[in-house]
Amino acid sequence: MPYCFLNNEFLRAQKGMEMSKPVREQSTSNNDWSSAQAYALAVICLLVGVGAGWLVRGSQSPVATVQAQTGSATPGSGGPPSSEQMKHMADKQAAPLLARLQADPNNFELLSQIGDVYYDTQIFPTAIDYYQQALKLQPNNANVRTDMATAYWYLGDADSAINEFQKALTFEPNKANTLFNLGIVEWQGKMDVTDAVNAWEKLLKTNPNYENKQKVTELIAQAKKHSSIKPGSQAKALPE
Repeated sequence: MPYCFLNNEFLRAQKGMEMSKPVREQSTSNNDWSSAQAYALAVICLLVGVGAGWLVRGSQSPVATVQAQTGSATPGSGGPPSSEQMKHMADKQAAPLLARLQADPNNFELLSQIGDVYYDTQIFPTAIDYYQQALKLQPNNANVRTDMATAYWYLGDADSAINEFQKALTFEPNKANTLFNLGIVEWQGKMDVTDAVNAWEKLLKTNPNYENKQKVTELIAQAKKHSSIKPGSQAKALPE
């Protein structure tokens, strides 16, 4: 099962398990968030979870995302927002997009942007719903499919996540972020060291200039230390 490293404060699909942290892809929407809270949560979980492995969005690099998000702060209370507050933020952000969608229900960009809004506020079932609608229009879009796969992972559905990552790779076989995420889920979700290492080694072979190369190399080394664990065993927290 997936996990996070923000103890009881982490808002991830109301799961009590710890998860890996996704790195946010820049939204294709021109609208800005009305609150910095979601971004502050993302930064905190990214920084805390780096030592344990984390997932990346379909087309955004980890380094670029951290640079874009650092400097944001949680306003007001000093603590993370509640799930109700997160949903309120998401609904408010999505409202103008949903209004436009009513007039253009088959607009791929709108559907994927709405999915991004709910993904970024950790409302993964709704994000998946809009990603599915978008993929009916553009089934070969590897970015959206990678994000949908990551949302499945955060809901604890490693099998669906792996299936969607693999579908994305049929359209872009060497897509670095998809290979990175696939390795994480194969390892943490299925304890399949062989498939995890295969994904990461392919990433490094086909993307020699991948900016997070050192992290991938470290993950391969860590995973190989657990090569004696049978695939399908329940994953445990990774060493920091």
